[in-house]
Amino acid sequence: MTQVGEGRETEADEAGPVMTFGTPTVGEILAERYQLEEHVNDDSAGRQVWRGSDVILRRPVAVVLRRPGGDSATEMLQAAVDASRVIHPNLVGVYDAIDEGGRAYVVREWVDGVALREMVGTDGPMDAARATAIARALADALAAVHATGMVHGNVHPGTTLIGDDGRVVLADARADSADSTETDVRKVGGVLYYALTGRWPHQEAGRSALPDANRDAAGNLTTPRQMRAGVPAYLDDLTMDLLDQRVAAPEADALAAELARLDAADDYEDVGPLRFTESNAVEPVRSTRKIVLGVGALVVIAVVGLVFGIRAITNSGQASPTETTQANTAPAGAGTSGDSQQQKDGGPTDSPTPKNIPLTGDMVRIVDPPQGTRADTGEATNTVDGDGDTAWKTQRFKQSNFGNQKAGMGVLINLGTPRTIADLSVETSAPGVTMQIMWGPDDPGDNTEGDDQIVKTYKKLGDPVTTDGTQKVFTVFDDAQKYQYVLVFLTDLPEADDGRGGYRVDINKISVEGY
Repeated sequence: MTQVGEGRETEADEAGPVMTFGTPTVGEILAERYQLEEHVNDDSAGRQVWRGSDVILRRPVAVVLRRPGGDSATEMLQAAVDASRVIHPNLVGVYDAIDEGGRAYVVREWVDGVALREMVGTDGPMDAARATAIARALADALAAVHATGMVHGNVHPGTTLIGDDGRVVLADARADSADSTETDVRKVGGVLYYALTGRWPHQEAGRSALPDANRDAAGNLTTPRQMRAGVPAYLDDLTMDLLDQRVAAPEADALAAELARLDAADDYEDVGPLRFTESNAVEPVRSTRKIVLGVGALVVIAVVGLVFGIRAITNSGQASPTETTQANTAPAGAGTSGDSQQQKDGGPTDSPTPKNIPLTGDMVRIVDPPQGTRADTGEATNTVDGDGDTAWKTQRFKQSNFGNQKAGMGVLINLGTPRTIADLSVETSAPGVTMQIMWGPDDPGDNTEGDDQIVKTYKKLGDPVTTDGTQKVFTVFDDAQKYQYVLVFLTDLPEADDGRGGYRVDINKISVEGY
């Protein structure tokens, strides 16, 4: 199993080999707190990665050790300190960074899962939807990092971790002077290319031990669509544009929004041109499809100009109107364009029809405030996997209100980008569940402190509702407000229906409709 600490996929640190003697042993406790349990692997920089446990908080951790410490470990420790300032569901949490002089180590969140490098190496290239979801998670994470003025500097299939619960997290920030927000975004294109082809484009995304991409006789990169049947043309364009230095790279948040739009589309071929290219003045644009769209736009402009020219000539001999029209008004007796449309259609124009917003495992997580055991972590994915036989099965409590131990528990939904929500539906195994919908500006962290902040600061939408059936549709959302982080919060449970007493319920499905 690959874990955090994958390291930059180029060469080992200039300080040379590390951990050549005094190797840590199983059972050793570092800083009187972190017990080493299993040596997982050595990363490309020669550091050792261990699975361990925090004996105080009793949670699993990953420990990345380097020998020696001191000046030679400054980069690693500083990167860890910087990373600890950014809390995001798609970034590995950093807990501690310690320099003992003889050795240094960073303590981080343990992620049950494997690196994208291993997953693709074992199972082969991914389908378009999965590759898009992973790239979207990385772009979201980078947007959070870049918003603080920092750069990640180490986006790679080895630092892209896929949790067993479907969560995608980016690990091991190691930026140096050669890195920038642009290189971070370009490497998301490299990860997309690798997920779709199983190869890493060295020239475009950085040297690596992974096999280089295929190229033609002139050294030009072969597109994913040329290497594999079934890669949508739109995704092929997006990947190649991100790797093409002639095409201006978008900001990470713009890329995240574009990938979210693609991720939510029923058909990749119907999503239209890349939205973030509208502000790019860089030529040439590689995509044939985008060139065709550009030519089509010019034709439309030419036709419109010709029509107005003909009208101007035709009307030049007519008397000037006696009334003037101010901006955004119409002459007396004239209807607005909306009025004309209503008259043409025989009634008011239709509002857009809400569409299902696809949810994946990496877009949901369990919120379990203080006094909770966080034992349900990872089960949220069962509410959005489309399998009726799976569910988030709450634990059994002695009282319906969670035994007065906490305010409740819930599922946090991250839509990836602010969206207009029409309704949210929750399907349960039994009636009698009291639920509350809440929303906030961000996810402060998948940990006890973050869950506590969510419950204390998120705004409530409507009043708590006790269900009288097994499905409840919430329509408490404001059409003028956009939402990205929404919490379905359970505050009271029904009696267990399995004859074993207590209070519990299964949350079988959560779905969201919007625009």
